[in-house]
Amino acid sequence: MRFFKIIAVIIVLLVGAYAASMYFFVEENKNFQIEKEVDYPLEKVFSQFNNLQHFTRWNNFFTSSKSIDIDYYTPYEGKGSAISYVDNKNNRGGEMFIRYENPNKTLKYQLFEDKNENPTLVDVKFKAVSPERTKITWYVHTPKLSVLRRVENFWTEDRFAENIEKSMGNLSNVLGNKVEKDNQMAAIKYDSLMVEKEEEKIILGINVSTSNKKDALYKNVVMNYNKVYNYVTMDLGKKDDEFGFPVMMTDADNYKDKEVSYFIGIPLSKKIGITDNNYSFRTISPTQDYIMYYKGTYAGRIRSIQQLIQKAKKDEMRFGDIRQTFIERPTEDQNVNMKLSLSVYK
Repeated sequence: MRFFKIIAVIIVLLVGAYAASMYFFVEENKNFQIEKEVDYPLEKVFSQFNNLQHFTRWNNFFTSSKSIDIDYYTPYEGKGSAISYVDNKNNRGGEMFIRYENPNKTLKYQLFEDKNENPTLVDVKFKAVSPERTKITWYVHTPKLSVLRRVENFWTEDRFAENIEKSMGNLSNVLGNKVEKDNQMAAIKYDSLMVEKEEEKIILGINVSTSNKKDALYKNVVMNYNKVYNYVTMDLGKKDDEFGFPVMMTDADNYKDKEVSYFIGIPLSKKIGITDNNYSFRTISPTQDYIMYYKGTYAGRIRSIQQLIQKAKKDEMRFGDIRQTFIERPTEDQNVNMKLSLSVYK
């Protein structure tokens, strides 16, 4: 009995010493700020923060778990918008609100985690460093913690900073694809032959062989594009802003063949682990291309392909595959909107 009393006294003394040290030497809450810069215009960056549907697609706090379930409440952007989230697998949940908005300048968030009635307050300020670069500053005020939980304040700032670092990588991927798509749409000049340098791309897709009779090829393209799109969005959990326009790669002159082999896929920012052997990655190395934008029936693209090949032969250039980039998703019984790219070299 005496032994247990001694142990109890030691435990009480240790708890008391811990509580006293927390009370006198550790702050009950944390205040800190973090700054980052991204190479995108202010308006495009701000729109990713004030729309919570966009926000949860790249913020690591939400994207780090595949089991999280998020509900969105109107209005979906700006002051008054809100979400609630539950992640049963990781035993967490909470609510988030936008309490204040000064367009393209300031947002104020409240985050209630788990059953804590006191929110984390996050003010985010935006400043255009240049037309193509934006500085983002987070001012964070964490809720007061009880004496026994104050030890958490030792890693709160590091955890928040790590989350922002990962989130900025995700945001850059999202905005990179959005800017690329916007630029491509703005640069379209239909039926004009142009020269373009293509940067390296990583494409996830499938290899296919099919008949070239009548509409059989295009129906097959639509079917296999939908397979790839569903795999990327449903199985891999990617959002539309996280990947580029679908690309079909095939021999430049196989439109004359009775059977066509092609690779169709979706550009991703990097290779990731996949478990389905039907899909594979293909890398497009930097090339110089002859390109034409085309809009019309799928069969009508052949004339544009022929023009690209004739141009290459006239310039005494060798050529490789033809890439068909669908500016609008291929849909059965509808015209196509695409960029045709013929890689050429001496």
